[in-house]
Amino acid sequence: MAYFPFFVDLSGKRGLIVGGGTVALRKIEKLLPFSPELSVIAPEICLEIRSIPGLHLEERAFVPGDEAEMLFVIAATDDARCNRQISELCRQKNILINAVDDAENCTFLFPALVQEGALSVGISTGGSSPTAAICLKEQIRALIPPNFDEILTFLHGQREKIKAEEGDEKRRHELLRQLFGAAMERQRALNEAEVSEVLREEEPR
Repeated sequence: MAYFPFFVDLSGKRGLIVGGGTVALRKIEKLLPFSPELSVIAPEICLEIRSIPGLHLEERAFVPGDEAEMLFVIAATDDARCNRQISELCRQKNILINAVDDAENCTFLFPALVQEGALSVGISTGGSSPTAAICLKEQIRALIPPNFDEILTFLHGQREKIKAEEGDEKRRHELLRQLFGAAMERQRALNEAEVSEVLREEEPR
């Protein structure tokens, strides 16, 4: 089954990771750039997780009710039965749940993620082939310049300017497409002279 790729603002939102090992660590590391408020519950929590600032850590077993008031929960224990129990509790309360390596007990999946500043590209095969998702991720990553966030900031400024000056939507789209193409060709933001040159080339004749 295909999953619809919602893009959600996680900044300040509460999430719970149940599990304190390397699997939980990988999930935490994927989430951190998006600034959620994360809690970790496990009888034992590895040193790598302990070293991450800003996490709320509780060294104990999960109990029903820990999931309350969470936007999402990740069941990352090494006990499949425990993970299923957590999934059932979350489903009853309409809390988003990811049970690691158990797509049937997930209401959301972690994509193979390419993230560069404001750009997020998520790739999912619905659990059919994580390997295929990872291979596509590497191909997409190779297309993105290392300073792509600067290009996005540049394009955002140009978008606001063009929206204010150009009333025709189709024309706005074409101008922004040309600016994007020119920035990608140079692999950097354009200066004022270069912007003027691109826009001049796109003037109606």
